[in-house]
Amino acid sequence: MRLGGRLQAAIEVLTDIETRHRPVPEALKDWGASHRFAGSGDRAAISNLVHDALRMKLSHGFLMDGDTPADLAVATLLRQWNISPEELTSSLDGDKFAPEIPSVGVLAACLGRDLSAAPAHVRADIPEWLAGSFERAFDADWEAEAQAMAARPPLDLRANTLMAERDQVLAEFNAHGARPTRLAPNGIRIEASEGPKRQIAATGEVCFTRGWFEIQDEGSQLAAGLAGAAAGEKVLDYCAGGGGKSLAFAAMMGNEGSINAYDADRRRLAPMVERIGRAGAEIIYIKDRVAKLSGLEGRMDRVLIDAPCTGTGTWRRRPDAKWRISEKNISDRIADQDQVLDDASLYVRPGGELAYVTCSLLPEENTDRVKAFLQRHPEFETISLKQRWRSAVADPDAPVPYAVSNLGLLLSPRRTGTDGFYFAGFRRKM
Repeated sequence: MRLGGRLQAAIEVLTDIETRHRPVPEALKDWGASHRFAGSGDRAAISNLVHDALRMKLSHGFLMDGDTPADLAVATLLRQWNISPEELTSSLDGDKFAPEIPSVGVLAACLGRDLSAAPAHVRADIPEWLAGSFERAFDADWEAEAQAMAARPPLDLRANTLMAERDQVLAEFNAHGARPTRLAPNGIRIEASEGPKRQIAATGEVCFTRGWFEIQDEGSQLAAGLAGAAAGEKVLDYCAGGGGKSLAFAAMMGNEGSINAYDADRRRLAPMVERIGRAGAEIIYIKDRVAKLSGLEGRMDRVLIDAPCTGTGTWRRRPDAKWRISEKNISDRIADQDQVLDDASLYVRPGGELAYVTCSLLPEENTDRVKAFLQRHPEFETISLKQRWRSAVADPDAPVPYAVSNLGLLLSPRRTGTDGFYFAGFRRKM
């Protein structure tokens, strides 16, 4: 497909998403099923166009003086793919599959508009009603922090040291420009693709089937490191999901100790069976019912809560979620977070630690939940995280996350180059 056909396809997918309120993966899958002539490169380019358009939906609409799917897709090519108005119109000339677009003069005028005249939330490309929450989280830097959420994310891997050293994994991906992550000691980063180029399918590599690495954002790796699991300890991963942090713990602990992996949604645990075997993680025990945690109360050295949240920290990867979030979503998640904190705290032994993690940037889900938990549970106290951070990262001179205090650490794309993550730690008093 030529650029015109890809542009038209992106417009069709964006229209489907807007009119039927569908998640991006579903809309792209349906388009691909009904256009089987499109090759893998075409599908990757169309996916990139759609995701990029949604990442900067508001600022695109302001500059184009319209926010139709066509406006957003064209603005994406101009602003994010760096195609000039002259190049774009020339590329589409004579292409019978291309949509009609404005003239070179009109497109140039759109690009020349003063974005600084737009409201702050438009410049930040976030819903207006969330601007106050971002300002609470980041103070004067909130707009720049929000803008950083509109970039494409890199591909991060975690070398599984139970099966291979990081240098071995790096060598396997040398041709793709892989490099060590700055913060996570076993992390590997492959930068985001540009324009129509697709990201590599790392899980198709032989070394993946050998268990040499897992796909895991650097921020998630750091959250596991901050939890501080050590060899010989008894650990409970209370909201284990697919098991990424349990697998990281097993490597950190050198397969010495025990890790109980539980999730209220049993279906989320299913992928762990294959992942555990591939990774050689011998100390993980899947608990698919809360009844199977009986007898562990007050005995765990460490309990991790990877809490259900709005996922605002993952907007780079799921930009459509940015425009679907509602106040009800937040209130529902807050109730879930308070409940899992109360429930999981029962398993921490005296002197043991409880780690609370979200992939959210909103203080309503982060520091507010920590304060509320401490009010309900005076038997817990927060732990100092500044030294814990220094010992968890590979580069002691690396940027320090926001809110380095006893109320938690806030990682973000702009500050730490990771997805958005929040980490807080508690200790049960003796």
